[in-house]
Amino acid sequence: MLRFLTIFLITSVNVNCIYIVNPGPKYPPTKGEVWPKPQNEITELTYYTFDPLNFKVKVTNNTCDILISAIERYSYIVKSRKPLQDQRPVSVTERRQHARQAQTLQLGVLQELQVQLTEPCEEYPYLEMDEKYRLNVLAVSVLTSASVWGILRGLETFAQKFYISHDMNELRINTSVVVDFPEYAHRGLLLDTGRHYISVPNILLTLDAMTINKMNVFHWHIVDDQSFPYQSEKFPDLSLYGAYHASMVYTKNDIARIVEYARLRGIRVLPEFDVPGHTRSWGNAYPNILTSCYHENEVVGLGPMNPIRNITYKMIRDLFHEVQAWFPDKHLHIGGDEVRKLCWRSNPEIREYMQENGLKVEELHALFMQNTIPLLADGSKIVVWQDVFDENVPLTSDTLIQVWKDEWIHEMVKVLKTGHRVLFSSSWYLNYLQDEWPMLYMADPRRMVRDETDNNTLPAGVIGGEACMWGEKVDDRNVISSVWPRASAVAERLWSAPTLGETSPRPEVYQRIEEHVCRMNRRGIAAQPASGPGFCLV
Repeated sequence: MLRFLTIFLITSVNVNCIYIVNPGPKYPPTKGEVWPKPQNEITELTYYTFDPLNFKVKVTNNTCDILISAIERYSYIVKSRKPLQDQRPVSVTERRQHARQAQTLQLGVLQELQVQLTEPCEEYPYLEMDEKYRLNVLAVSVLTSASVWGILRGLETFAQKFYISHDMNELRINTSVVVDFPEYAHRGLLLDTGRHYISVPNILLTLDAMTINKMNVFHWHIVDDQSFPYQSEKFPDLSLYGAYHASMVYTKNDIARIVEYARLRGIRVLPEFDVPGHTRSWGNAYPNILTSCYHENEVVGLGPMNPIRNITYKMIRDLFHEVQAWFPDKHLHIGGDEVRKLCWRSNPEIREYMQENGLKVEELHALFMQNTIPLLADGSKIVVWQDVFDENVPLTSDTLIQVWKDEWIHEMVKVLKTGHRVLFSSSWYLNYLQDEWPMLYMADPRRMVRDETDNNTLPAGVIGGEACMWGEKVDDRNVISSVWPRASAVAERLWSAPTLGETSPRPEVYQRIEEHVCRMNRRGIAAQPASGPGFCLV
C-alpha cells in the first residue's frame, strides 16, 4: 500500500519513514464528474439547482420506443436523487462560506432538457454504430445526436453530472458543454454462465452496470464443458442432460428478455458457442458428436468434437441457425480455443483419417473450422479466439480476432498486418481476482501497437476489447462485486483512452472512480470499494 504514497498525498503522508494516516476517505470523491471521462468537456463553477416538480424533458425531433424508454428511465434516476439533511453540526464559517458560494455561483433552477434526435431511430445496436452526442447544460439544456445510441450515451452523462451540495440541501448540476464519442467501437464485457449459472436478474443487473459505464457489447459465453444452460427447442436434450439443474437454464423467453433489455440500452448481445473444444457438456446428450479419448488402447473419456463425422456438422448447423434466429446481432462468436489435440491424436478412427488424408493434428483443427464457418446463416460475421488465426485457418477479412494469450503485442501486430481487425482482452481477465482496477486501467492496446511498430495507421485495426469474467470463481453471490468497478477501468480506457500517468492512473482518476462506485451502488450495482477507506451516502 505504501507504494501509492509517492504519488498521492491526499489523506496520508510519509514523514521520515513514519506512516501518518489522516481521517477521512483515502481519495475524496469528486462531485458531478463523469465516468467514463468524456472526450471534450468544459465545466464551469456556475450551477443550477434541481426541483423535480419544475423540470421536464422535451423531445423536439425524432422519437421511438428506445428513446421513450430511456427518457422514462433517466427521469426516474434523476428525480429519485434527493438531497440528504446532514446531521453533522455546521460551523458559522461553513454557513457563511456556503451562503457566499450560493450567491456568486447559482444561476437559477434547471427548467428543461431538450432532446434533439436529428435522424430516425435504428432498431438494433451494431458494430461501429454512431454514439457521438453533444450536451449543453443551461437552464434549458440541450442534448443533440444524429443517432439514438448517441442520445442514450448523452442521457447517461446528463444523469451523472448531478451532485448534492456540501450542505446536503440541494441537488445541483454545473453549467457545462460536452462533446463526446467513443475511442473504440467495441467495448465489451464477457460473462461466463457455463462454469457457474448466473440468474437472469443478475444478467439484467450486469446490463444496467454496463449502461452506466457506456459499454456496448455483452459477450455471453453461455455454455462450456461443465454445463449447457441454453435450452434449445431443436435439441432440448442438450440442457435436459447438460444443465446443472432443471432450474438453471435460459429459455427462449429468457433470451428474448435479455436481448430486448440490452437493445433498449444500446447494448449488443454477442452469443458464444465455443467449438470444437469446451463442449464436454454437449456429450451428456449426444456423445457421438464428441471424440473418444484413448490411453493405452482404452477409452478414458470424451474430448473435443469429432471433426470427421457428418453428424457433428449437421448438429452444429441446426443449432447455430436456431441461435442466430434468437440473437439478432450479425456476429456470432464460435470460439475455437484450447482444443485438446492429444485426444484427437489418441483416437484410432481419427489417426486413420489423418494418415489417409496426409493431415497433421494441427491441420485437423483448421479443417474443422473451415467446415464449420460455412454452416452459419447467410450474412453472418464471426468472432474467434486467436487460436483459430494461429492455426492458419482461412478467414474472411471481416472476421474479428480476439487476442487473449501472452505475448499479446506481437500477436496483435501479426493479426493487424494480415488486414484482420482485433479485439483485445489479454490484460483484462477479471477472473484474476487479485488484479485491481489501476492495473487494468493502464492497458491501452492501440498505444501498445503504436509503441511497438512506430506505425500510426496499424493501431486503428484494434477496434475494441473486452473485460472477461470467466466463471470458475464467481456465481450469483459475488459476480457483480467481482466485476465492478474493475470493469469500469476497462470501460474508460475503451471510451476515451485518457492520457496515462507513468506507472499508475492520475490522481483525479482515483477520485472520480470513488464517486462512480457510489453512483453504481446508488443505482443498485453492488460495486466493491475501489481504492481503500471511504464511504457512500446511497
